[in-house]
Amino acid sequence: MDDLVIVGQIGQSLDGRIATESGHSKYINGPAGLTHLHRLRSLVDAVVIGVGTAIADDPQLTVRRVTGIHPARVVIDPKARLGSGAKVFCDDGAPRLLITAAGALAGPPRGVQVVPLPAVEGRLAPATILAALAARGMRRVLIEGGAETVSRFLAAGCLDRLHLIVAPVILGTGRPGITLPLIDRADQALRVPMCTHQIDDEILFDCDLTAQRLSIGAVSRST
Repeated sequence: MDDLVIVGQIGQSLDGRIATESGHSKYINGPAGLTHLHRLRSLVDAVVIGVGTAIADDPQLTVRRVTGIHPARVVIDPKARLGSGAKVFCDDGAPRLLITAAGALAGPPRGVQVVPLPAVEGRLAPATILAALAARGMRRVLIEGGAETVSRFLAAGCLDRLHLIVAPVILGTGRPGITLPLIDRADQALRVPMCTHQIDDEILFDCDLTAQRLSIGAVSRST
């Protein structure tokens, strides 16, 4: 087993939605839930988001709600779609990485490290991404979003823990949280050990996924 620690994080409503149908999500979770997220960021070497989240939310990915050092900010962007003005690329001293498919024409701002990786059908494998980060000294990693990105890492067996923060909100319709491959029967569902914590009026489900976590192999820095 490798020595990486990979945590996924999702904030959602009682009915399992992370946004409305239009994509609006600010803010389903309240101040305490957001502070918990910032605390998670302060404990890791790198925080990872997909390009869809970077474009839709334009997050800063800092630890401004707590005391700590800003982690490296990593965007998974196979086709290098993210514009150079994204807040995630702001030069505040934290390392910034753009993970793309090999051959993509990436033009991020100066100081942003481009990490080209092999793609399969336009997608980058979660294990390959984590191995590339580990090769650069980033061994504690937070997969922050969006839901599709967290779901892909979960389905690939690449999470040690999942922090699911449920707010006392019912959206009724909207974009779902975790989405995994289809199963036929309920007894085929992934059942994991977990504990819960009250965070003001929200509930944190801390899910232990170590039993299904796959070992992440190393990759060369030259990739």
